[in-house]
Amino acid sequence: MQPFAYAVAADVGSASRMALDEPGARYLAGGTTLVDLMKLDVEQPTQLIDITRLPLADVTLFPDGVLRIGAMVRNSDLAHHELVRTRFPVLSQAVLAGASGQVRNMATTAGNLLQRTRCPYFRDTATACNKRDPGSGCSAIGGYNRGHAVLGTSASCIATHPSDMAVALVALDASVHVAGAGGEGERVIPLSDLHRLPGDQPERETTLEAGELITAVDIPPLPYGPRSLYLKVRDRASFAFALTSAAVALDIADGTIRDARVALGGVATKPWRSPEAEAALRGKPASMASYRAAAAAALAGAVPREHNAFKIELARRTLIRALLRLENR
Repeated sequence: MQPFAYAVAADVGSASRMALDEPGARYLAGGTTLVDLMKLDVEQPTQLIDITRLPLADVTLFPDGVLRIGAMVRNSDLAHHELVRTRFPVLSQAVLAGASGQVRNMATTAGNLLQRTRCPYFRDTATACNKRDPGSGCSAIGGYNRGHAVLGTSASCIATHPSDMAVALVALDASVHVAGAGGEGERVIPLSDLHRLPGDQPERETTLEAGELITAVDIPPLPYGPRSLYLKVRDRASFAFALTSAAVALDIADGTIRDARVALGGVATKPWRSPEAEAALRGKPASMASYRAAAAAALAGAVPREHNAFKIELARRTLIRALLRLENR
C-alpha cells in the first residue's frame, strides 16, 4: 500500500472540492472494495476523503411514490428496510445475495454501484490489463476467462461488472443524484447511463466527472414492483460473485404479461438491462414459450470466449427460471 493523505469531509461541497483539487483523491465510504485494491497496489490514491459523516444515510418515500436511498445507506440496512422489502423485493434479494453479512454491514449504496471488477487480471499487477493500465492489453481475452462477460465486451476488455444491487436497480429504472464538481449544482443520471461500456477506454468505467459525488439513488413508483424477484447462480451458496443472475418484475393480468422489467448480471461489462427481453414478453401469454423467447432475445448478442460459452445457456435458463418463479408467486 502506498502512502496517502487523509481528510474528513464536513459536507458534500467540501468533499467535492477536495476531490477536484486533488486528481489522485478517492472517496472513502465503507472501503470494502477500495481498501482491498489499495492493498494490492491496484488503486494508489494520493488522498482519501472520508465521507462517512455526510448526512446521506436515509431512505425516504416521497408523496409521488419515489423512493430515495441515500448514498451512505449501508447494504444491510437497505436490504432489511420495510419499504424496500415490500415495494421492491428484487432489490432486497439482490443485496442479500451479495458478499457476506459483515461486508454488507460496511458497504454503502453508492460504493456498491461504483465497485470495480473482480477480474483476476485486473487485480494482479503482474499481468496486462487495459482497465488498470491503458494500452497494456487484455490478458483475459487470451487467458482463462470462465468468469468473464459475454455481453457488452470489446477488443480491449471483457471484465464482468460484479454488483448484484446494480442489476436490480437498473431493472427498476433507478437514477442517481450526483453533486456537481466542487459542490456546484446537481445532475440526475439514469442508472442505465451511469456505467460505460468498455469500448477502447475500459479504464473509464462510469460517466461521472472529476470531483462528482453520488448523493442518492431514486427508484420511481412501479405498480408491479412488489411482483419482482432476483435469482443468482454462482459456484457456491454464499460470498461468491454471479456466474449469471436475473432481476425481473412482471405485470400479469388474466394470464397476459402487460409489462415487464428484465436485467441480467454476471454476464456483462455493466449492469445489463434487456429491452429486447422486455419487448418479447410484453403483450404475450405468461407461458414457458414466452419466457424462452425472452431469454433468447436477451442473449442474442452474446459473444463467447474459450472458457465462458456455457454462460450463454446458463443465463437463458436463469432468466427462464426467474420468470417462472415470479409467475407462480
